[in-house]
Amino acid sequence: MRRKLILKEVNICFFLCLFLVVIGLQASRAQKVYKPVNHHASREARNLLSFLYSIKGKYILSGQHNYPHELTRSSDSTFAITGKYPAVWGSDFIDPHYRQDIVEEAIRQYKMGSIITLMYHIVKPFDPDSLGFAKGVLGKITDDQWKEIITPGTKYYKDFLQKIDTVAGYLLELKKAHIPVLWRPFHEMNGGWFWWGDKQGRDGFKKLWMIMYRRYTRHFRLDNLIWVWSPNSPRATPGDEADAYKNYFPGLKYVDVLAADIYHNDFRKSNQDQLLALAHGKPIAMGEVGDVPTPEILRQQPEWCWFLIWAHFNWVNNSRQAMRALFSDPKVISRDELLKMREQR
Repeated sequence: MRRKLILKEVNICFFLCLFLVVIGLQASRAQKVYKPVNHHASREARNLLSFLYSIKGKYILSGQHNYPHELTRSSDSTFAITGKYPAVWGSDFIDPHYRQDIVEEAIRQYKMGSIITLMYHIVKPFDPDSLGFAKGVLGKITDDQWKEIITPGTKYYKDFLQKIDTVAGYLLELKKAHIPVLWRPFHEMNGGWFWWGDKQGRDGFKKLWMIMYRRYTRHFRLDNLIWVWSPNSPRATPGDEADAYKNYFPGLKYVDVLAADIYHNDFRKSNQDQLLALAHGKPIAMGEVGDVPTPEILRQQPEWCWFLIWAHFNWVNNSRQAMRALFSDPKVISRDELLKMREQR
């Protein structure tokens, strides 16, 4: 009898220890915090990434994209509609005529408390920037052209470096101003509408990402960048397909934040869950949205760290009621609320 009692106690202790180990592993995974992928990241960049981890699963930063030729119009419109400025201000280096204006506005926004996110609709390396979005960014290129772009020493490779090096100069100005940037290049690469899109495999998109990553971190020492990888949410719409995230992922060693661009009100929970599976505990975000998520969607999908409404979509695609409901939700952080959170840290 005594032996049975001893065995029973041993079994209970074993299963209790096993239970605690499992709970401990789950907790450690949930609380895992990665350092920036750039080991030389600035103090400001580290603090920004740390802040994203601190709100992960609890809050979501509001954000607004602004076109380069009207750098505050969309953010100002969000304020006019909701009474609150978004916490994240964003723009695009696509047009050379406005790049210095973007730097100056980013500095102004940062001083007012905004988090800065920037992107770059890069024109095909062999085309002049004057072609702009419709003729220079949209459209496919041939396999031979792609191969030359990613092959060091070729003309197209040098043309590509010239374009990204020029933009690096503006990002260096923000580095000198001690401003961290959520840097989101080559977005929606899993779709077929941009020249850098729909390129899978070892010599596909991942190689293009690595060319920029190494150039910016090693040559230019752009230590103020948080690297945001931003595919489109997967979809099977005929003629407008977007492939699975995983086919274009550069890897955890080269990405700080995983984002998804979500349009057509496509807030399926699988868009979040598939990104989380790749992220392994790293933050995720809505890199762009057209229709805004509802508070109910945010409750069902609590892991998003920010959303960025595309320029003009805040009044063209969304009702005032939808915008106000979103920005009044306790989970959504505006610029003023962001400032208060920083004061309390």
